[in-house]
Amino acid sequence: MGFEKKEIVLIIGILFLMIGMLPFIAPIYAVGIAIAIYFGIRVFVGRKRRMIQKVVGEGICAVCGEKIVKNKCPNCDKSNQP
Repeated sequence: MGFEKKEIVLIIGILFLMIGMLPFIAPIYAVGIAIAIYFGIRVFVGRKRRMIQKVVGEGICAVCGEKIVKNKCPNCDKSNQP
């Protein structure tokens, strides 16, 4: 099971949050809240990543910033044709 660097940082941050909650609530609740936050962040990041991939698609034109469709920029390639 390979973890990316940012996922390890997330796990360490959640552990510190859980340790910080221990004096105030029961340990089982702290663990439950930490696990819920971890999976909540994972779901949020996954949805955001899919939304960005959907918007960007094949890429963005470096000249005008328009979304590239079928390996062509709708603005730049339209103006270059006679």
